[in-house]
Amino acid sequence: MSLLAQLRARIRQVDAGLREFYVAPYRRTFARARRDEEDLFMMLVLSEALGVPNPAAGATLELLPEMLDRMHEWHVRMGMDRSPFEEHMRCC
Repeated sequence: MSLLAQLRARIRQVDAGLREFYVAPYRRTFARARRDEEDLFMMLVLSEALGVPNPAAGATLELLPEMLDRMHEWHVRMGMDRSPFEEHMRCC
């Protein structure tokens, strides 16, 4: 292995270490923010089924098939034993 290749490998290792050092304390915060954002998005897409008027119903209708795959995880995370859409969309 040439000296230049060793130097590049060492720089990559240092870069990975520094990235982990700076990102690690915020990993939980970013995960929580991502979950909150997904919960809000799920509520927007499924708002019509929950009885809340949705001004973007036409645009969110296309997203329903994608959201149905995540429905079970969402309603369990929200503390619901069963899906709130039991009569229309069964997930468990």
